[in-house]
Amino acid sequence: MQLQRFESDDSRVAESAQTKQFQQRQKWSSLPFGQFPPLASLSGPTYVTAQTLVQQVAYTLSDKIFTYSPETFDLDAALKSWNAQNERNAFGGVAGVSAMQTRTGAGSIALGYMFSKDFDLKKRHIPQSIIASSATLQYLRPALEQLSLLYSVANPVVAHVAAVDYLAGSTNKLVSDYVSALTLAEDLGLGLVASASPHEVQHMSLFSTLLAKITPSIHVYDGVRVNRETTRVVDVLDQSGLHNIYDVVQKALDGVDKKHIDNEAKSVRLMQAFNEELGTDYKLFEYHGHASAETVLVLFGSVEASLSAQIAHELAKDGEKVGVVNVRVYRPFVEEAFIEALPTTTRTIMVLGQSNQNLDSSDALKHSRLYTDVLAAVSFSAELNTLPTIKDVKYSLEEVWTPAKMLGYFKHALTGVEVYEYVGSHPSLEALNESLQQYTFWDTEESPAAEAPTSLAKLLSLDSSLNVALRTGRDNFVQGGTVRSDIRTSVRSIDASYSIGAADVTYVGEQKLLGEFEVLQSMKDDSTLILRLPGAQDEDLEGKLSPTVRKGIAAKRLHLFLLDPFLSERVAEDSSLESLLSQLAFLKVAKPELMSTDRRRLAASIGGSPEVLDAGAAEVDKALRQVEIPESWAVIEPEAENFALPVDINVNSFSDFDKDENEPPTFLKTWQTVAKGLLFKEAYGTKDALRPDLPMKTGVVHVKEYRRLTPVTYDRNIFHIEFDLGDSGVKYDIGEALGIHAENDKHEVEEFIKWYGLNPEEVVEVPSREDPSVLENRTVYQSLMQNVDIFGRPPKRFYESLSEFASNEAEKTQLLALGTGANQEAVIEFKRRAEVDTITYADMLLEFPSAHPSFHDIVRLVAPMKRREYSIASSQKVQPNSVSLLIVTVNWVDPKGRDRFGQATRYLDALPIGAPVTVSIKPSVMKLPSTTTAPLIMAGLGTGLAPFRAFVQERAYQKQQGHAIGSVLLYMGSRHQREEYLYGEEWEAYQDAGIITLLGRAFSRDQPQKIYIQDRMQQTMDEVREAYLKEGGSFYLCGPTWPVPDVTNVLEEAVEVEGRAGGKKVDGRKEIERLKEEGRYVLEVY
Repeated sequence: MQLQRFESDDSRVAESAQTKQFQQRQKWSSLPFGQFPPLASLSGPTYVTAQTLVQQVAYTLSDKIFTYSPETFDLDAALKSWNAQNERNAFGGVAGVSAMQTRTGAGSIALGYMFSKDFDLKKRHIPQSIIASSATLQYLRPALEQLSLLYSVANPVVAHVAAVDYLAGSTNKLVSDYVSALTLAEDLGLGLVASASPHEVQHMSLFSTLLAKITPSIHVYDGVRVNRETTRVVDVLDQSGLHNIYDVVQKALDGVDKKHIDNEAKSVRLMQAFNEELGTDYKLFEYHGHASAETVLVLFGSVEASLSAQIAHELAKDGEKVGVVNVRVYRPFVEEAFIEALPTTTRTIMVLGQSNQNLDSSDALKHSRLYTDVLAAVSFSAELNTLPTIKDVKYSLEEVWTPAKMLGYFKHALTGVEVYEYVGSHPSLEALNESLQQYTFWDTEESPAAEAPTSLAKLLSLDSSLNVALRTGRDNFVQGGTVRSDIRTSVRSIDASYSIGAADVTYVGEQKLLGEFEVLQSMKDDSTLILRLPGAQDEDLEGKLSPTVRKGIAAKRLHLFLLDPFLSERVAEDSSLESLLSQLAFLKVAKPELMSTDRRRLAASIGGSPEVLDAGAAEVDKALRQVEIPESWAVIEPEAENFALPVDINVNSFSDFDKDENEPPTFLKTWQTVAKGLLFKEAYGTKDALRPDLPMKTGVVHVKEYRRLTPVTYDRNIFHIEFDLGDSGVKYDIGEALGIHAENDKHEVEEFIKWYGLNPEEVVEVPSREDPSVLENRTVYQSLMQNVDIFGRPPKRFYESLSEFASNEAEKTQLLALGTGANQEAVIEFKRRAEVDTITYADMLLEFPSAHPSFHDIVRLVAPMKRREYSIASSQKVQPNSVSLLIVTVNWVDPKGRDRFGQATRYLDALPIGAPVTVSIKPSVMKLPSTTTAPLIMAGLGTGLAPFRAFVQERAYQKQQGHAIGSVLLYMGSRHQREEYLYGEEWEAYQDAGIITLLGRAFSRDQPQKIYIQDRMQQTMDEVREAYLKEGGSFYLCGPTWPVPDVTNVLEEAVEVEGRAGGKKVDGRKEIERLKEEGRYVLEVY
């Protein structure tokens, strides 16, 4: 912290130098608190990162270390520092550190070093180490293959591999890749060991080095989260301790008759000797969960292992007969040890294996490597009386593990419901947060306070009674670089390498981030939000905060504090002091005891004095204030749109975003340039693909039928549209959605090109619709039709960005005011433009003619078009060659009398018969029960009836095939029967055929009093109880969100009435939560 800057000018100069040095150290994201630890300091209870401990073991026990680390990964930062300081290894020499390039031929120098004529044979027993990321393994493969063949005359070799790679076209960019290590170990016969957490990474690094005496070995661990988290490890071995254990265990291994036992037996003996010396109880396969588990998951990885063990433990405490086997030593795979780890009661094994391609994750014909080993071990075991059922469930490299996702997989294993992320509260999730204090910080990289969380975590770590964990992630594609930091504190050891989901205090340093992420979703109820909001008065908050954010603050009963740093005179003079102010504001709210007690220790820990602390505290009192939340915030304005935002950042970098660009990301090209790319594909990195901008699998279908369902004179155009699948290869399941990759209106695009002065035939590189990091070649005309959302609604940041191009000062000032919300008038004006006038990007360019960015700047500033998804209204068993949608056209008239339209519905409404359309399939939570006799209770409002048409078609098909089917209750709601009785004749025909057993029609405006679907459900309570509760049916609601509370109340009442009828008192709310877990209460609302 920078408290000294409130002192004299001399102290400011000194502090400036210290800060500059400190900021330089912050670049090392793989080091504890961003700082280089002396090698001798790594001992006993200490704050470290997993990557630091890996480097310590490698440096201590190696003759030479070959590192393959991209510059921003920092996998070898400590090694280089220790080597430069001539630190000694356990063998009395300075360990060599050679930083190598990741490219073809990587590993050749390491191999050449060991087998060179000049190699000192006295060092043949000393291990050689490799530090690398999983991205390097494919380039190391040839060298490791040669090493395997020559291993009997080679040094022991261990590769410590951080499971991290860039995945092109990924949403996450940085992914934890274990598949590369699994593949290499299996193909080349290498040893493979995994670490689950920072608390065991030093031991597993040591074990892997010992395993290298038997076979070349790989030690793998999560390289995105686990290896960069600063946390307290209580039993860190120093260099002497590492060397002593290495020697003792090595001698125990040397005493084994190596000629007559295989590598599997050697690894078992090695683990025994290792545990005996350390006093630990590590196993090749670690089991956690119920002692009599019937369902067991099997996993390999770091976060996967740690999180699954914790969830299994909590579920077992609640009586769930479930467990998990975490594979610690994958190679050699000791089948007997695996079978021994399984409870004898195991009936089902679900192997959760990583797949290296997204498509593989859903391809049942391609099994994960882990599944193959488990299947072989179980199938050929003589110890099992009854063979368990084995299921292969794959997850992609892009999976970001959270407790809710892991719990979802456990629930899938127990129930078979195909929902892989648990929604709602659950005792096992709540238990993970017990004894923890959790703090989350959201900020931009350019913020003066971006490094404040690191300083605060270091300050909190001075309390020896606490354990502190700090994890920081960066998303360089949001707001020019967004940083999220999580701090956890506890009296217990902390093992939580995932983002905080229930923060006690949240700090948001940039208000715009509330419009980029669902920040409030990761906060506890009754917790505290500190929002940096310069210049804002209480009356300005409704203009500054969106309706959704205001609603969330009220619903969660949050305590809102506003921090205005410029109310501090000192910060107004020197913005670099803002980091100090932010830290003190946090301490005042979250840790007030540190501000009021032991002030001398607090001040001393930051290099100042109590007087300095008092000066800083006085500044905080000026800048920080609590806001009383108005009751009106509990209601969202009807006209406000609620867009789904990501809950967490996508970690795509370990360092700040380099904003120096030598050339624009997009630029106009001639046809000759494009031709070169097509002719010389390898040199130019060109790929041919259908709609290359779309990472998901797409197909081209053709319009087969268009049928308007409402009268032409009615003010709402609701229509049925059906597409011929032809040879597109499109397959869909019940309940899934069809993604429409729509185009802009041809006439409007041509008009825009004409008045903006563009050449429609020029070629431009544009970001794809679904992944802005992927560029594709399009003509200007094509890009405006299919890529650039030029007729979409611009956010505030577009106004601000456009101001930079304005040559007229009045236009520049107006744009900047609208973009920054400079005053209350600008805030109101922007809201009017967005919600009343519905201004588009094109309107803006026409309104402010002096702001005339080039087309490549337009491509950079304007958001790409997104696909629109609609619930499928057909069953492919009934319509094998077609797919149907139910659509309502979105249209309105703006204050200027101009007709406005929703882009996708307008596109669909104008399509002629036979027109081609690019589509894709999106999975959904709307799934039919596994048995045909389970009743269906469905409630759909307006076009929310779409998936239920598919459901009813499917049930009719099942009955036609001779299956007994359960009762079908369909409740439908709309305004008028005459105009909006959607698919009415079909429903009545299905009712006559005995498919639909109850048709509850609620036409709200056909009588004086309004009647809604919840009223029809209330009127038929007996039928609901019979189908839902007595016969084990499933309930589905599709449509707008507003009826959810009332419909849920009816179901809760049905539960309680049913309970009373049986002489029991039942909590309706808890029972509905239970039914939700079982997949029998499903909502798809918008």
